Amino acid sequence: MALVTIRVAIHPRGKPIKSLSQKVRIDPHNSTEELYDVLAQMSGLSIFRLRITKKSDSILVARSKESTLEEAGVKDMDVITVKDLGPQISWRAVFITEYLGPVFIPGLFLFQLRPYLYSNHGTIPEPSSFQLLLCALLIIHFVKREYESIFVHRFSKVTMPARKIVLNSAYYCVMSCNMAYWAFRPDTTPSNPVLCCAGLVLFAFGELANLNTHFVLRDLRRPGTPERGVPYGFGFGVVTCPNYLFEIIAWIGIWFVSGLSLSILIFIIIGSVQMAIWARKKEHRYRKEFGGKYKVKRFAMLPGIY
Repeated sequence: MALVTIRVAIHPRGKPIKSLSQKVRIDPHNSTEELYDVLAQMSGLSIFRLRITKKSDSILVARSKESTLEEAGVKDMDVITVKDLGPQISWRAVFITEYLGPVFIPGLFLFQLRPYLYSNHGTIPEPSSFQLLLCALLIIHFVKREYESIFVHRFSKVTMPARKIVLNSAYYCVMSCNMAYWAFRPDTTPSNPVLCCAGLVLFAFGELANLNTHFVLRDLRRPGTPERGVPYGFGFGVVTCPNYLFEIIAWIGIWFVSGLSLSILIFIIIGSVQMAIWARKKEHRYRKEFGGKYKVKRFAMLPGIY
């Protein structure tokens, strides 16, 4: 079968990869993943650190076992660019690590650290029943996230930049500390019974519906591949990302149980803004990826609002 010469150049936005050859000969019927393998062997870098694009149009040459170089539009004497993305870490490891702190922080603030954090309050009473309940809800939420990270999620990308594990973990730890400090103060006003009951209902519904959505998304993706089916099921007929909608509902439930804590409200607002950005991008991606098979959504995350 005829071979094609592909001229490899260093991506101008990245640092030079010294051990990378200027040219490589490879069969056009080979998969794009094989091209990544060849360049990884040349450079001595992991395939997950490499990003290959066509220099002519800057289109990404996606790493796939299913797509050939010919199908990806890589032709004889084309120039491709290679970028070293730097040290990588698995998405699963990042998720597990970033949620680990929030699993333990509520309990630490409510019990072990309580005498030191609130020493200026004089005699410190035992945690109230509503604070114990709130602590349990926070722990349940992040334990659920750990469970999903380990057993449920299938990731379209295997790795992400290693530096993000520090940034993501710091964000969740700082926000969890802020929520716990203010919600567990000895002088915190407890939530009224009606608000507390409403919060428990919202929390239970939001968490279970969110978990169900993650199972639906997992089953749409074949193990070990980035390919996925059109998302459908409970909530998907209303918004693009029902998992984000149900996440917000669960946190509103926690907010109600906390007695409308400002620190928890701030966490909800910051998280909602970020999820809204992700949801809008996902709607555009679904429209492009699935075309006529996909039922276009008017609202990406919040019915009637966004």
